[in-house]
Amino acid sequence: MAYQSTHIDSGLGRALHGIYGAVRGFLSSVGTAMIVSSSYTARVNKVQALQAKSDEELAAMNIKRDDIVHHVFHDLYYI
Repeated sequence: MAYQSTHIDSGLGRALHGIYGAVRGFLSSVGTAMIVSSSYTARVNKVQALQAKSDEELAAMNIKRDDIVHHVFHDLYYI
């Protein structure tokens, strides 16, 4: 049995599909950038909060002042 399509592929349909794809890609990129930015902002705020602590408070948390950035961002890189 053969199937036959009566759908006419117009240039307008392809153009709209292409525009939709471009807009979707752009908005997806913006959303991803916002998520990454908020994640880094939270981490920078944590670094600042730890830097504001005294050496005694950091020692109680078992963190050296020189290791604050590594402590906060340790999951993003490997040493």
